[in-house]
Amino acid sequence: MFIKKLTPTLGAEISEIDLSLPVTNQEKYHLKSLFAEYAVLVFPNQPLTPGQFVRAAEIFGPLMEQQIKKFTLSDYPLVGYNSTKDLPLINGKLQVRGENFHTDHSNDLEPPMATSLVAVEIPSYGGDTQFVDVRKAFDDLSAEMKEKIIKLKSRHVHESSRSPRSFAKLTPEEMAKIPQTIQPLVIEHPETHRPALYLNTGRMEGIVDMQDEAAYALINQLYVHSTQEKYEYRHKWRVGDLVIWDNRAVMHQANADYNPEEFRYLYRIMLKGAPLKGVNI
Repeated sequence: MFIKKLTPTLGAEISEIDLSLPVTNQEKYHLKSLFAEYAVLVFPNQPLTPGQFVRAAEIFGPLMEQQIKKFTLSDYPLVGYNSTKDLPLINGKLQVRGENFHTDHSNDLEPPMATSLVAVEIPSYGGDTQFVDVRKAFDDLSAEMKEKIIKLKSRHVHESSRSPRSFAKLTPEEMAKIPQTIQPLVIEHPETHRPALYLNTGRMEGIVDMQDEAAYALINQLYVHSTQEKYEYRHKWRVGDLVIWDNRAVMHQANADYNPEEFRYLYRIMLKGAPLKGVNI
């Protein structure tokens, strides 16, 4: 394997490996160590079939069921897909569900510990995915702010009443199956033990025991801080890219700045997580 850092603290590109083939135990251990350190791994030139993608993703952990079943492959129900054809078009602009920095399915009791995509078809320009390091964002907060937020919690729902982005519209029966839960504002990574901000403005319904205006102002302040360019790695997709990221260490967002008449299609897999834990102080 050849490893190239993508930013000083976030992201690494791994080449000279074929994920369509089995990996050794030593390679698996090495990849998982790199994932814990860099939080975003990019594997170029991996034009995997859905079955091969499943095996590659299992290097990092067991697979998780897709929350919205209508966006899954019939032959591989654990493999979802992101397709331009499923996105609404308003005033000539695609409405991308992930177009706002977030962490996936934060309303689950056990949110996915990782998400992975394989690029099958990519438009000629645009459609990048951006990642921000919420570990480093927490590190850079003042001591006073850390003390203020370290024990705070927020209720995460399917779609916040103040969500800045749109979500898939669900039937009442589908909504009844969607969980909601209370999550810490600051979580501790179960492997590295690094603290990180845990934010998802599309799903956060205020802060427990705090007045709404103060709560949403604080959430916005932390969001603006953590999405600064200095914390970012921006991935420009190529066909055959496999990218996997740690939902406990980064936020990500999609971009809809591509020609809506061009086709963008990626396979999507999530890996099982565990209940999130706050930071002990």
